Amino acid sequence: MEAPLQTEMVELVPNGKHSEGLHPATTPTPGNQRVEGPRRSCVEGEGFLRKSPSKEPHFTDFEGKTSFGMSVFNLSNAIMGSGILGLAYAMANTGIVLFLFLLTAVALLSSYSIHLLLKSSGIVGIRAYEQLGYRAFGTPGKLAAALAITLQNIGAMSSYLYIIKSELPLVIQTFLNLEEQTSDWYMNGNYLVILVSATIILPLALMRQLGYLGYSSGFSLSCMVFFLIAVIYKKFQVPCPLPLNFANITGNISLMEVTKKTQLQWETDTADFCTPGYFTLNIQTAYTIPIMAFAFVCHPEVLPIYTELKDPSKRKMQHISNLSIAVMYVMYFMAALFGYLTFYDGVESELLHTYSKVDPFDVLILCVRVAVLTAVTLTVPIVLFPVRRAIQQMLFPNQEFSWLRHTLIATGLLICINLLVIFAPNILGIFGIIGATSAPCLIFIFPAIFYFRIVPTDKEPAKSTPKILALGFAVLGLLLMTMSLSFIVIDWVSGTSRHGGSH
Repeated sequence: MEAPLQTEMVELVPNGKHSEGLHPATTPTPGNQRVEGPRRSCVEGEGFLRKSPSKEPHFTDFEGKTSFGMSVFNLSNAIMGSGILGLAYAMANTGIVLFLFLLTAVALLSSYSIHLLLKSSGIVGIRAYEQLGYRAFGTPGKLAAALAITLQNIGAMSSYLYIIKSELPLVIQTFLNLEEQTSDWYMNGNYLVILVSATIILPLALMRQLGYLGYSSGFSLSCMVFFLIAVIYKKFQVPCPLPLNFANITGNISLMEVTKKTQLQWETDTADFCTPGYFTLNIQTAYTIPIMAFAFVCHPEVLPIYTELKDPSKRKMQHISNLSIAVMYVMYFMAALFGYLTFYDGVESELLHTYSKVDPFDVLILCVRVAVLTAVTLTVPIVLFPVRRAIQQMLFPNQEFSWLRHTLIATGLLICINLLVIFAPNILGIFGIIGATSAPCLIFIFPAIFYFRIVPTDKEPAKSTPKILALGFAVLGLLLMTMSLSFIVIDWVSGTSRHGGSH
């Protein structure tokens, strides 16, 4: 179907105002309203960033106040997921060189994807992902974008709360120095996830603007920096191989067999096991590619953060995106490298579980677990914002801001997600399918096809290099989606569970 007619080219300038220098000036009507072509409903026009003196700001219709630094914190926190715990395992199955190549390629592609989003946003003056979908493909495009954002982020929040449910009782057990879990309520993950949601996540999720979460995002990132420092420190504290647990970790050499080996053979095995691989190819390598492809998922949050940015411009937002991706790139690589160099091929898919085999009551690892749980908890409100925005765009597109509706949507979302995590833990398998479908759409396919449709042909012809690259980017997204879905289906058929996600 044909996209809605683009009536003008708008170049965004600070404070949500715009200049119309790309076309001959039009005659303003009273009230500083622009002369527009065919009639467009105010519902779909609300994405245009102008300050209207006749109404209170809502959605994107307000002057951003969030600083550059706070925006970097928020976007970095949106990028960072629980997948950082599995990157050492990914490196064990790719080798250091191949891992570095893949991580670099994904970081560059993510930055390019954000460039496409920001350029499309600048052309039409819209800073809402759903509205870009509307301008590109009409109502179907808007609904597809909103649905993908909702499913992707609900899946991410479910995985975060599931981590809280499973890990927090273990942390409390270690704090109390208990050998086994008791039946007390504070050792029950179901009660704990409800408690954390009600006392920490919900109050933060009720913030009206993302900018206010900059401080909690900064603290969340500092927790992950502590995790990284601990991983680096442990590299020089944990011997390789582990004297007693070597058999348990490798899974293919029993302790009894080890004691029967000659000293020479033992030293040979040790040298082989404790030697890093630089380029590794096996069946698990294919599984790590789609996992790493989604390591920088933050695209639903980019435009909301752009909306609230003080003195916004495409160039400034691109710098924020590049800096956030660069920070997480360094953290991802360092965590993967030192985690891998600690346990080599013995590293598990969840790094902290591997440390537990060294010493279940290690105080430093206990503190790291608390830091990771804190970071995960503080990420949930950031991820919830785009979902609430998408729901409002779908169900209440022409409504003014309402604290009651704002609160009810956030509360309803958290209640539903808690119920899923408590009563249907296997739902994470379903969200694996959803994530493998929605993540490629949000990162690769939608930004590319929105760009192709929104940028006028008189500015960039269909056969121009930027548009050809954009279409190639969409094809890459389709390829990754096919790979991810294929591996998940193979897992289900074979009864294994090797596929994971960055979030």
